[in-house]
Order: sequence, then structure tokens, then C-alpha cells
Amino acid sequence: MTARPSSPPNAPRGASGSPPPRRSAPDPAPGPARKARQSAASRTGGAKAATRGVRAAAPLGDEDRRRLLDGAHHDPHALLGAHPVRGGVLVRALRPYARSVTVLAKGLRAGLHPEGDGLFAGVLPLRTIPDYELLVDYDDATVTVKDPYRFLPALGELDLHLCAEGRHEQLWRALGARTMDHQGVTGTRFGVWAPHARGVRVVGGFNFWDGTAHPMRSLGSSGIWELFVPGIGEGELYKFEITRPDGSKTVRADPMARRTECPPATASVVEESHHRWQDADWMARRGERPVHQAPFSVYEVHLPSWRPGLTYRRLAEQLPAYVKDLGFTHVEFMPVAEHPFGGSWGYQVTGFYAPTARMGTPDDFRHLVDALHQAGIGVLMDWVPAHFPRDDWALAQFDGRPLYEPEDPARAAHPDWGTLEFDYGRAEVRNFLVANAVYWCEEFHIDGLRVDAVASMLYLDYSREDGGWTPNVHGGRENLDAVAFLQEMNATVYRRCPGVVTIAEESTAWDGVTRATHHVGPGGFGGLGFGLKWNMGWMHDSLVYVSKEPVHRKYHHGEMTFSMIYAYSENYVLPISHDEVVHGKRALVSKMPGDWWQQRATHRAYLAYMWAHPGKQLLFMGQEFAQGAEWAESHGPDWWLLDPSYGAEADHRGVRDLVRDLNHTYAGAPALWERDTDPAGFAWIDGGAAEDNVFSFVRYAADGTPLISVTNFSPVVRHAYRLGVPGDVAAWREALNTDAVRYGGSGVGNPEPLRPGPTPWNGREVSVTAVLPPLATVWFVPT
Repeated sequence: MTARPSSPPNAPRGASGSPPPRRSAPDPAPGPARKARQSAASRTGGAKAATRGVRAAAPLGDEDRRRLLDGAHHDPHALLGAHPVRGGVLVRALRPYARSVTVLAKGLRAGLHPEGDGLFAGVLPLRTIPDYELLVDYDDATVTVKDPYRFLPALGELDLHLCAEGRHEQLWRALGARTMDHQGVTGTRFGVWAPHARGVRVVGGFNFWDGTAHPMRSLGSSGIWELFVPGIGEGELYKFEITRPDGSKTVRADPMARRTECPPATASVVEESHHRWQDADWMARRGERPVHQAPFSVYEVHLPSWRPGLTYRRLAEQLPAYVKDLGFTHVEFMPVAEHPFGGSWGYQVTGFYAPTARMGTPDDFRHLVDALHQAGIGVLMDWVPAHFPRDDWALAQFDGRPLYEPEDPARAAHPDWGTLEFDYGRAEVRNFLVANAVYWCEEFHIDGLRVDAVASMLYLDYSREDGGWTPNVHGGRENLDAVAFLQEMNATVYRRCPGVVTIAEESTAWDGVTRATHHVGPGGFGGLGFGLKWNMGWMHDSLVYVSKEPVHRKYHHGEMTFSMIYAYSENYVLPISHDEVVHGKRALVSKMPGDWWQQRATHRAYLAYMWAHPGKQLLFMGQEFAQGAEWAESHGPDWWLLDPSYGAEADHRGVRDLVRDLNHTYAGAPALWERDTDPAGFAWIDGGAAEDNVFSFVRYAADGTPLISVTNFSPVVRHAYRLGVPGDVAAWREALNTDAVRYGGSGVGNPEPLRPGPTPWNGREVSVTAVLPPLATVWFVPT
């Protein structure tokens, strides 16, 4: 992963963030003037309330009163709501700015006595607690509400136990905001993990961003705070006002929010899904064939810039048809989880459970995934558990102390991106991330997670100088907590979500990235459990080779063949990703030397070489039609290059036609994918033709059917080029030739089948002579 910029200094920040679009957002902590008005209103309201027959309650103790009003009480339900007392039922309510509060129940209308500071209380002449409501009279309105403090906790003991153990695999069902019917009443249960907090209150549009009336209760030693608020439903904006250990306050977005405001606004949104999935057939069959033995060709997309301005639903009208036409089996979305700064491309996440609101709602995103599945296209998603930004309304020092990050500031700070790393050794943090991986797969039907920046998680000394890091308990550089987290995440996802694949972006020689977690390798670690790993070594070496002038390529021949030395050490994806076409690296076609014709020819030859090489393929948007400019998230691909009026038939449209044919030919040739992880599925014909700039090899299907790939990275035609071939094939025909005229090539090729002769060559008993087009790859299959 390249270094992404963090939020700029002038990015929207602050405790309460931007005000909601429909409501003003007053200071959540009332100032002295407001408190004075509140007290006055309480005193005058008492004269108007019908308090006859209601005895005054014993006043709250000074400490309880102070902590309650200051938002620092761990058990507001013990002070507020209805409680049996000698001689009746005590009801106490906290309603700032109210003139009076009246208890309404069947056959009962009883005014409460004002106690100042928005508190009202009274002892009702009742034997049992009734099902009651509160009639609250303000200067300009009178409202009837259910009392949040008459309800039992809406979070069960099993949920609390699993959360404390760090084993709640559906954590999003326990924490965050959930609409529900609780004790026969409809409302929203709010839950948040903040173990260091002295108190937590819910603030939102429903209380005009003043949480005084909505303190939450602490549920034992779990560190979880909970409150059920009747009458609150979908679409409500909210945050949590947290009283830190030092008594100061911070207002935070919900870490478990399943929907957010559109950046730069930062509030969380109460959300429930109403999407009706139409992809049952896809979900039932996606796991029928192991991904390692299946065609797997990926089109990487940055959704906001693929065609700028499109919503999720508009993307659903265009993206599936485009990808299906080109023959890719999967799309991979760069991160879609909510992020405040668009220039981070989604790699600095603040809302891990919320699809970005920039393009629509979570159900709109579900609609896009559904449409891709109905088109027969799998959906992969970049997932970023390696770090998070420091925005002071999000996760950083969430409850006043390091919580999601390690306590040691040096250990917490990510050295490259100005962000914070997760504390993988803390059970609740590990649970937050493992459940998040499951969440995207279960709630959004995601078919695979590409895990970003795995190397930065695995090594304690990643990008750190000597003395800037602390060894593990064995004296090593491995982050043992991160290893355990990745193993747990992979094992959990594969167990819960059949057919899902996890993919590691890992750039080192760590042993066993795609080995099963229970198989211990030479280093003493179990495998990390990923299904696939990006082959960063192949990407780097091959791009170095093709960027050289042809006359110099013979000196770099080994950089192309070296990948086969380790090709079966892991299960690989060959990635030409967004990272390779930004920050001055130039677009893929622009890396190639020579004039425009030679650049396009080498681009085509390279893609066909890549598709034939063992491993799966990934290509970033814009490279499928040889865009010459670097990608920029501000405008996306240069689609105008494909306009027929531009005369691009033999240029960019020709390259796109090649990619289409590559994918369709690939899908129909099991030799190119069925034995990607089996060394018996590959054999060099000649891997040492450095002087010729030629690479030739055979791929074999499970039934032994061969396919020959020959690439000539020289700008000259090689006539009668002899190749040793498998001896049980009567004739070979061209299945694909990147020099075809329709792709923009010169049309050199082998129109007639090649018939083997008895001349031994390349260590084989029979051989053929072929014409090798300039700067081209040719695939031959048995006739």
C-alpha cells in the first residue's frame, strides 16, 4: 500500500462535528445562562402542575445529583424512572427546560414536584409501578413521551458475556443503534463500549444535541453503556457524549454506526435494512468450486471516480453490464467504509460498519452488490484493519484514554501514514475487527475481503528504526497479537461465510500467508489462513523488465522468470492495482518504452503474459483500455479515449477488445486456472531465451489438456522460431494473438495450424516452428 494522505488540517473536526442538515446543533453542554433559564422554568412549572396527592420525594444526595447532571453517573436508572418506596411509587424525571412534568397512566394523572435543574419527582399513591408516560410541558410545546428509565436493559447477558470474551461474531447486533420493540414499546437501543468513561449520554436531533436528559447506564464490568430510547426510529442523527476520566467531555460518532451522514458531516444515523436480496442462486453456488481451481479475473474499481457523480444505484445500472461485457469474474472495490477525507481513497476509515454515504444509503450499496451478483459477477472489497485516523470525533482515544490503539504512543503511531494502529492484543478490539469482517460478508453479501497493508501489521519494526520498537516476548520482530488476530479473522470468516475468499496484500516473505491456520511452518507459526495473496514480487519484477528498452531486456531476463521459483509457495494474485498507476509511477501503458505503437504493443503483450502466468489476475480501471494518464480520484478514467469520434478504434478500443478476449478465452481454458496452485500445471518450454527476449511455457488443465503461451518482448518478427511442444498433440492453432489487427497490432501471426515434427527441441521429442509477432503474446491450443 502506498502512503495515503491523512485528513488535511482544515478537514471538518470537533466534538460534535457539522450540524445535521435538518436541525441546529446547540452546544451539548448547557452554559450558565441556559442553566439559569432551565432552573427558572422548573420553578415556575411547579406551580402549574397538578401535584395534588403526590408527595414530594426525598431529594437526591448531592453527589448523585452532581454526577447525574454532569453526565458522569454510571447508573442513572437507579435515580430516574419509577421505583417502589414506602408509601407508593417514586417517579423521577430529568427534563431540561420543562415547565412541568406529569405522569400519565390508566386512571392516573399526577404532576411531579420540581427539584430544580430540570429534575421533577414525586411519590405516587400506588402499590405497583404502572405502565406510564410523561406529559412534558415546555414554553412553546407540550409532548407526551415514554420514559426511557422505566425499561430493563435491552442487551442480554449472553451478549455481554460474548462481548467481554471478545467472541461476539455478530457484534453489530449487540452494540450501536438498533431499532426494536422492547417491553412492548418501539424505540432504539443505543449501546457503546467505553470502559474508561465516567459517564456517557446520547445526543442527537431528537434532543437537540443536548444529552442531559439521556444519560446511559453502565452494564457491570463489561465497559458497555446502554440506553433504550422509546419513539426514536430510523433516520435519526446521533452521537455519544462521553465524560472522560479527567471530567472533560468529548462527543463521538458511534464506532458501530451502520450509517453515517455524508462527509464532511460526521453524525451517525439510526439505520435498518429493508433490501430484499435477489441473489439466492449466486449465494448458493458461489462456493461450489474452490477459488484456487476456478477462473478468477478481477477488475479493481474506485467507486466514487469510476464515473464521477454516480450513486450506488446508478452504478448498478452501468457497472455490472460493463464488467460482464469485458468478461471479468469479479470486481474489487477500493474501501467503501466511511472515511472523512476523499483523498485517502477510503484507506483511512472512521466508520468501519458504514458504507460511505457519498453515493447513497447502505441499502443502495446492497442494491449494487445484488445487481453484480445477478450479472454473475463476484464482489471483493478492500478492508482496512491495519490503522485508523486520529480525527477527534472518531476512534482515537475514544473514551479519554487509548482504547482501540495501544497505550504506548510510540507503539500506537503508524510510522508512514500519520494514523494509529489497532491494539490487536485487546479482546474487545480484536472482536470489533473480526465481527466487522463477518459483517460485510453477511450483511452485504461480499464475496471476498482484500486485507490492506498486512505487512505493517505483522512486523513490530515495520518502517521503524533500531531502538524505535520493542521486541515481542520471544525477542523477535513479529507482532504476535496481529498474527493471532489475522488467524482468528480468517478462520471465522471461512467458517461463517461459505464461498468467501480472503486476500492478503502482503509484500514480504512471511511464511504461510495462505497456509491453513492449524499447519505450523518452519518459523513456528501456524498459517495466517488467507485464501490468496497479492504477488507483489511478480508485480515489481515484471514491471521493471517491461519498462526497459528491448535492447536491454536480455540483462533483466531473470526478473521475469524468477517468479516461477516461488510461484507455488503461496496462492497468488498477480496485481496491477491502483498503487502502480499513481504518485508519479505513470499509467501501465506509459511505463512501456518506445513510440506509441510500441507502448501499446508491449502493454497488450504484457497483459496476455500476465493472464497466462500461474496465479489469478487483477487490473485497475483504466488500464483495460491503455489510459495514458495516471489515475486521479478527482476525475477517474479518461473515458473520452473510447469515443469513436476520437478515432480510437485501433488504439484504446483495440486494447479493451483484447482484454475482453483475454477474459473470455481464459474462462474457457481450464489450463489457465484449474491448476494455479499445482506445480504440475506449469512447465517451461524455454525460460532462458534471454537473447531473443522470448518466454515460452505450457499450462496444463487437470485432465492434462495443454495451452502454450509464447511472448516476444522484442520489436522484431521472429520467423520459423522453433519450440519444443508436448508430443501428444497433432496440431496447434492460435487461440489468441495480441498483434491482431483488431487490437491495433500489425497482423503478424500463424493463420494455419502448427504441426509438430520429429525434431527434438527444448528437451522435448517434437517441435514446431512458429512466427512470433513483434512485442506480442500468442496462445496456442490443440486443434
